[in-house]
Amino acid sequence: MRTLAGDGPLRAARAARLSLGPPGRARIRLRSRHAGQGVLVPDSPPIVDLRSDTVTRPTPAMRRAMAEAEVGDDVFGDDPTVQALERRVAGLAGREAGLFVPSGTMGNQLAVMSQTSPGDEVLLEQECHIFRYEQGGVAANAGCLAHLIPSERGAVDPRTIEALPAAGDDDHVARLRLLCLENTHNRHGGAIVPLARLSELAAAARARGMRVHLDGARLWNASVASGVPIADYAATADTVMMCFSKALGAPVGSILVGDAATIRSARRHRKRLGGAMRQVGILAAACLYALDHHVARLDQDHRRARDLAAGLGAAAGVRVVAPETNIVLVELEHPALDPQALLAALERRGVRLVRFGARRLRAITHLDVDDAGVERAIAALRGAVAERLAAAAV
Repeated sequence: MRTLAGDGPLRAARAARLSLGPPGRARIRLRSRHAGQGVLVPDSPPIVDLRSDTVTRPTPAMRRAMAEAEVGDDVFGDDPTVQALERRVAGLAGREAGLFVPSGTMGNQLAVMSQTSPGDEVLLEQECHIFRYEQGGVAANAGCLAHLIPSERGAVDPRTIEALPAAGDDDHVARLRLLCLENTHNRHGGAIVPLARLSELAAAARARGMRVHLDGARLWNASVASGVPIADYAATADTVMMCFSKALGAPVGSILVGDAATIRSARRHRKRLGGAMRQVGILAAACLYALDHHVARLDQDHRRARDLAAGLGAAAGVRVVAPETNIVLVELEHPALDPQALLAALERRGVRLVRFGARRLRAITHLDVDDAGVERAIAALRGAVAERLAAAAV
């Protein structure tokens, strides 16, 4: 390789930024010592980023698929790649239609808006994403009342729904219209809600005249881990939202599937929310690539999550919940283990987790974390914990 020499400050600055190698791997960076002379030096090891599976970057092959995508104006219904994605996932889920949306939050909100009227009551599992992380959209966007119900690791007891009073013709009370469930369940550590339980809940809801929406942002993980086909999970709900930008590693995008009339209503609401996009086949192509290449490999993420949990659980002062899929929850039981201080210590060691409660950290394995990254994360947390405990003992 040539070094850059003698071309002044601008060329030197460019040299300082030039890096070689694929994203997420150790790279060689060309840095200039001074104008007129450059040297090759190795970068520090890449960050092991376990904050979420949303941090993945498109692979080179996915980028090529995006660059070569056939596109059109999707608002006019002219984008063939988007249409191919919507048909494919609708067929995979055994539903009539699909709608590509920018985010899982929008997909969930459209499902609520399209199946309720203002003043209706929506049943939500009390730790679900729709309630915790969508800015009160059930009320703000749909004008509905959120009724929270408890669960055991995301699995609601059907008797909870059976015990609810039916509104009947009483004009004083809100009408029960929609039950929202989540699978896998984020705040319960990627727990899989069993198919049998989903079926029981759907039957209980429909007996009271309610429809059912399934937030399946990580339903791909549930399907791979359990062996249950997507269509079987989807059969328990009237609408299902699934993300491409989490476990599947696409940069943007989710999909809402359901019957044709509901998806037509959701398409209209999407326009109101600003979610209608133009030559969006560039993004849909990444999602199609992910379906072809990134679903079957999810068992690797699940295995690495189990390895990570086993390694982290060996540290003193912490308790780790055994993962069912790709989410690892770390409970900080020793009082000396301050969450923010521990996150800062991990950052200094090149590892990122996220705070997920008063004394809980979360790590999620994904496409960009390999076995070596898991080992680095284990070593970093053990070292940071030991450092904090040793300081507290002095």
